Amino acid sequence: FLEAFESLLRFAENRTSSLFETAYRPMAKEAAEPVKELFTDISLYILGAETTVESAVLRFFDSLFPLVYSRLINPGITDLSEDYTECLRLTRQDINPFGRYSKNMVTELSKSLWASRMLSQALSLGIEVINTTEHAALTKECSKALVKMQYCPHCQGLTLIRPCVGYCLNVMRGCLASVSELDAQWREYISTLEYLTNEMAASHDLEIALMGIRNSINEAILHAQLNGPQLSATV
Repeated sequence: FLEAFESLLRFAENRTSSLFETAYRPMAKEAAEPVKELFTDISLYILGAETTVESAVLRFFDSLFPLVYSRLINPGITDLSEDYTECLRLTRQDINPFGRYSKNMVTELSKSLWASRMLSQALSLGIEVINTTEHAALTKECSKALVKMQYCPHCQGLTLIRPCVGYCLNVMRGCLASVSELDAQWREYISTLEYLTNEMAASHDLEIALMGIRNSINEAILHAQLNGPQLSATV
């Protein structure tokens, strides 16, 4: 899951970066860092960091606004002071240059990324449980029974000979008695994993959500450009 997720995230980041390189070249170089930070924040969120999708997305648009303002809406501005740039960042949410598109992006990403975050944490928990039970100590009686079981024809690969089913089951029940109490919780855990994977394949599809970031950003920038004169007056 993590390998597939990281591959998908890199692809979505490259796809988003290409938007600036092809459609908004005057700000492409400066936009590279905010784009990288956005996808880093998304990655950290899915891996369980104490952050939110909303804070990551809004921080990205805070960083984007000074670039859109100085490179697209007022291209005649050659250089903004650090204080002026910071002022634009801090007032972005009040000025709302990107209209509803920034909030829409938060909404669209939140559901899918939440399901992915839960699945990632659930898989990590499963690994911990498996690692713990895999090293469970065997009793002396269990070890003897396992040695005896090696003489069962089926265990020797002689599958045409009827296996000693009763003995095999009794040995496994005896050897796994110490972890058998996990059965009900483990079944519930597997059921939860199935629910999460079904959610991710339906309305919370991670790939669709990540691939949609490029389009959401493009619509937000177009909205700002369309309202350029009003934004300049407001600023």
